[in-house]
Amino acid sequence: MEVYLSLRAEKKLQKLIYYLLENWNDKVVSNFLEKLDKKFMQISNFPKSCPFSSKRNIYKCIVSKQTSFYYRIKNKEIEIITFFDNRQDFKNHFCM
Repeated sequence: MEVYLSLRAEKKLQKLIYYLLENWNDKVVSNFLEKLDKKFMQISNFPKSCPFSSKRNIYKCIVSKQTSFYYRIKNKEIEIITFFDNRQDFKNHFCM
């Protein structure tokens, strides 16, 4: 299945990469992007391999201890809805 980012996810990913570059280094960014790419490949091949929330009709994929993303399956495509800092309170920071 094809994986694509929503506009919200694109903006959040850009902010995350900028944050990593400003506060860490290129190697940290490279490692993160490598992990993210592996997760995209995983859900592309096995879309239902991550925990599902029937209440919200979305899946949660953990990229690292600090970062997750939420996605949904739409018309044989996978839409990455948003990225999420795992240290935040889900109820207060997730809006669709």
